[in-house]
Amino acid sequence: MITGELKSKIDRVWDAFWSGGISNPLEVIEQITYLLFLRRLDDLQTLAENKARRVGGGAIEDPKFLPGQEHLRWSRFKNEEPGVMYQTVSTQVFPFLQKYGEQVGGDDTTYSDHMKDARFTIPTPALLSKVVDMLDTIPMDNRDTSGDLYEYMLGKIASAGQNGQFRTPRHIIQLMVDMTAPQPDDEICDPACGTAGFLVAASEYVRSTHPSTLTDAKQREHFHRSMFHGYDFDNVMLRIGSMNMLLHGIEAPDIRYRDSLSTGAEGDAEKYTLILANPPFAGSLDYEETSKDLQRVVKTKKTELLFLALFLKLLKPGGRAAVIVPDGVLFGSSKAHKDLRKTLVEDQKLDAVVKLPSGVFKPYAGVSTAILFFTKTNSGGTDSVWFYDVRADGFSLDDKRNEIKDNDLPDLRTRWSSLSRPQNDEQSRARTEQSFLVPKSDLVAQGYDLSLNRYKEIEHEEIDHRAPLDIIADIEALDEEIAKGIADLKGMLS
Repeated sequence: MITGELKSKIDRVWDAFWSGGISNPLEVIEQITYLLFLRRLDDLQTLAENKARRVGGGAIEDPKFLPGQEHLRWSRFKNEEPGVMYQTVSTQVFPFLQKYGEQVGGDDTTYSDHMKDARFTIPTPALLSKVVDMLDTIPMDNRDTSGDLYEYMLGKIASAGQNGQFRTPRHIIQLMVDMTAPQPDDEICDPACGTAGFLVAASEYVRSTHPSTLTDAKQREHFHRSMFHGYDFDNVMLRIGSMNMLLHGIEAPDIRYRDSLSTGAEGDAEKYTLILANPPFAGSLDYEETSKDLQRVVKTKKTELLFLALFLKLLKPGGRAAVIVPDGVLFGSSKAHKDLRKTLVEDQKLDAVVKLPSGVFKPYAGVSTAILFFTKTNSGGTDSVWFYDVRADGFSLDDKRNEIKDNDLPDLRTRWSSLSRPQNDEQSRARTEQSFLVPKSDLVAQGYDLSLNRYKEIEHEEIDHRAPLDIIADIEALDEEIAKGIADLKGMLS
């Protein structure tokens, strides 16, 4: 987390954007993203130049700037006076940025592709100079600092109250990553990646738990170039997500344009071993535009069901998924809802249903959600399903979402880990507890309903164990007292 002077600088620049007439937080981040990309290109060029000098002054490998383009480099234009800098950036640097993909040709990263329709909208030389000065003081070679900087800016999307649907709370992302435990050989995908929060968290998890990933040449190549895959149909999100990955030290993630539901996933079928996602579930699609491939799995227009069908298609056998779904997926009564739940239970291995508090996505939505954890087997394997009722996630459940002491997530992690042991407490926990196991036979008997309240039992503090006739006698006596009271009241009124 960034604090102190750097945080204050970002806040001041943010305020300057707003004062300058750019009030959309996505546009602010987009403009900063372009400048960070330019600085990154200059840093890579400098590294290549230093390498060429070390090996005897030969040609520069993979140059980012060609002869005659030196004035377009960050290290050159940052020293110009504001008016000259503004003219250079707006009329020369941005056209260069837009055509960068064509220039490099053989570059196999996706960053350049996302810059083709970049637009320069910073309104004044003074604001550009202020932003460049701020970004120039940030230690970009420090992955933690640059990554935290971007996360802080992305948080402003939510705090500004606009486009909040793009932000899954970071602690919920981290929970899902911890519970799925990404491995160095995983192929990880988020088919609705937005700002790439799940992919970033997965990369950080692999770095911290498997440090050999970056020391082994083969694993390092996989980590940087073929481990992380994200799709979105919003070009702004693609640019922001790509830069988020870059600033967290991923050299060439596969972040590209795709309307996952409309175009289908024919080319990516059974390609991934782990899917982490919070897909959009606010609307329906045009039936004619929806992938016929997915319609054959589940006949519906509802995006939340189509995305689940997509995840099953994308996963390799043995692959696992952790995805956020609205509660309606758990108990919806339509044929599509029931068929999909039956598929998860009967044909695949449904591992867990984690019920989230309804305030998790406030102040933008109060919808009740849950996290589904499942493994693709194509041969069943669901013996029982683990349910956990998260009542507190460490933040207040009102619109302010202030940090509080009550937090069930540590207990959730601990109990989830214990499930892998042959003998564990969860097997004997009653359904009055916060977590419990439900055998497959009970799920079948309830029509594959996956709502926690369907199986949870309420523990009454006081239970009347008297004979039924004694209880009836007390009720009749109470009725007589009430009748007498009513009669007395009528008498007083008359």
